Amino acid sequence: MDGNGGRPRPEQNGPGGPEAGVPAEPGGAPGTGPDAVPAPGRAASSGGSAPAGSAAPSDDAAPSGGAGDAAPSEASDGPETAEESEAADDGSPGGAEPALEGPLPEGVRHRVVTVAADTFGGFTFAELPLTLRPYARFTPSRRARYAATALAAALESDAAFRQRVAARLREAQPDLTGALDAGSPPPAADPLDVAAAAYLLRPPGWAKLVATAGEEAQRAGAERADEEAARELARLREEVAALQEQARAGAARARSELDAARKDTDAVHRKLRSAHSDVRRAEAAQRKLQAELDEVRAAADRERAAADSELRRLRTRLAAAEAAVEAGRRAAREGRSVEDVRLRLLLDTVLDAAAGLRRELALPPRDSLGVRPADTVDAVAPGQFSPKDIAARALSDTDPALLDQLLALPQAHLVVDGYNVTKTGYPSLPLEKQRLRLLGGLAVLAAQSGAEVTCVFDGADLDRPVLLAPPRGVRVLFSKGGESADELIRRLVRAEPPGRPVVVVSADREVADGVAKAGARPVASLLLLKRLSRV
Repeated sequence: MDGNGGRPRPEQNGPGGPEAGVPAEPGGAPGTGPDAVPAPGRAASSGGSAPAGSAAPSDDAAPSGGAGDAAPSEASDGPETAEESEAADDGSPGGAEPALEGPLPEGVRHRVVTVAADTFGGFTFAELPLTLRPYARFTPSRRARYAATALAAALESDAAFRQRVAARLREAQPDLTGALDAGSPPPAADPLDVAAAAYLLRPPGWAKLVATAGEEAQRAGAERADEEAARELARLREEVAALQEQARAGAARARSELDAARKDTDAVHRKLRSAHSDVRRAEAAQRKLQAELDEVRAAADRERAAADSELRRLRTRLAAAEAAVEAGRRAAREGRSVEDVRLRLLLDTVLDAAAGLRRELALPPRDSLGVRPADTVDAVAPGQFSPKDIAARALSDTDPALLDQLLALPQAHLVVDGYNVTKTGYPSLPLEKQRLRLLGGLAVLAAQSGAEVTCVFDGADLDRPVLLAPPRGVRVLFSKGGESADELIRRLVRAEPPGRPVVVVSADREVADGVAKAGARPVASLLLLKRLSRV
């Protein structure tokens, strides 16, 4: 407690004090709250009115009988606190305050703003100038960034606020501030820290300290810039030397590569000339072969024309012989007198002509005729293999040799369930490519085995017929609307005569059982896929 009517001093109201964050009373001027510190010379400029701190003591403090019993006029005879006294001495009109010859150096200004932003949070809301109250809740870093101009202006124009900041600086750096008060700043201290402290404390000769610190900061900045420029110049020189060395190495490498490229180009030119000569020789050989081919074709055309003329001549002779035979028959019917001799002569002529015709047409002899008299005699012939007999042999159901044996039977007919096989072997392909791949393999199998091959696809869901050119030796069928491929396969098996070997390829158990009852031999789709993989 002091002579302020029992009120606590402003230094006692820290960030956690009772008046922290309390705004000024409505309608009151800034700094007129109960804890505000009057600006220097305020009492003299207010026309004799008492400062805010000279208000009468409260009822609670009246009975104390201490310093609070003094009259208001006595309380207003001097400053309220030591800080207010210093502020009054610093900014009073009677004292000549030294001024800077120019603007505050940038480094010193930044250091002063940083110090003020760090001590900002230790003040109550009422202790802050009006221009700085919007930044009360900012962090020190954000406050130094966004409130730098307002802080600098408040420190320059508000001596009380500057004295509060100086007081916090005295608490934080007592050695530095004590040396400045003694007039001997420490030589090892940072010039910017010394200048910032001098600007806030305002000791005698502070303007010279600030100017000297600014000059030293500028000189240090210039020296750092010179050193940085020298380092940058040295680095650039090293880079230039490295680039020159790389350029020389690159030029040498480029020359070697150019020499190698020239050698390669010469070799390619030689190979190209050799290839051109080979092409010319090949073209000459091709022309020679083309001429020989033309000669062979001309000879074949001549032989074909001669054979055609000979065939026409023989047909003419055959027609004449047939006419003679017919005339002989008529003569025989009419009478056999003198005409018998003529008929015999004519018959001999016909026989000779027939023998010559047989030789010209290269007809087979009598021994090679298909039907012999003995073939017409009724007897028991030995039995032949059927699909069931082959199924009973020792081959596995998955052995491709089993399918070869079945197709080797006389007049064998192979019926394939198309989509059942393709979806077993290659289901990832589109349907069109599945059909083409299966039909290509079946065409090769039909050519190798000589068996009749029919491939059945399901066409019940088709809107229009599939455009497809069946390969040679393979019959391709699609089921009609409302009919599945399985039913079409069963109809094909029933259409075959009993005893003909019919082999049905399908992995469908129902199809296999149905065709087996009709006399066909069912095999698995995997067996056909294994056989086609050997094609």
